Amino acid sequence: MSKRKVLVVDDQPGIRRLLLEVFTDEGYEVNVATNGNEALEKAMEVQPAVILMDMKMPGMDGIDALKELKELGLAERVIMMTAYGELELVTKAKELGAFAYVTKPFDIIKLCEMVSSYIAGNKGNLMIG
Repeated sequence: MSKRKVLVVDDQPGIRRLLLEVFTDEGYEVNVATNGNEALEKAMEVQPAVILMDMKMPGMDGIDALKELKELGLAERVIMMTAYGELELVTKAKELGAFAYVTKPFDIIKLCEMVSSYIAGNKGNLMIG
């Protein structure tokens, strides 16, 4: 696992592009995926330090992908992103081991701080709403 690798998983091209640009500018190596299946492949391939993953995607959604990532021992690296803020999904994500979640639209500066803090070893339960 490289401490400077981030995997962005979202079906919305604008979100992927924004996060790719922002985290690249911050000095991270950024990989992207458009759905849960792609996320699993990329996570195994690049071993990211942090995975930013949307909850609602066509095909394998974020919760199902998180279940698979948990089996692979990677769930604790996940920040779930949702435009819905549904308490049930957030609770499920926490139960599956995601260390944090953010609601869209999110504060990009706070998201960068969250990723940096996690990588630095501050792995408390975080939320940006």
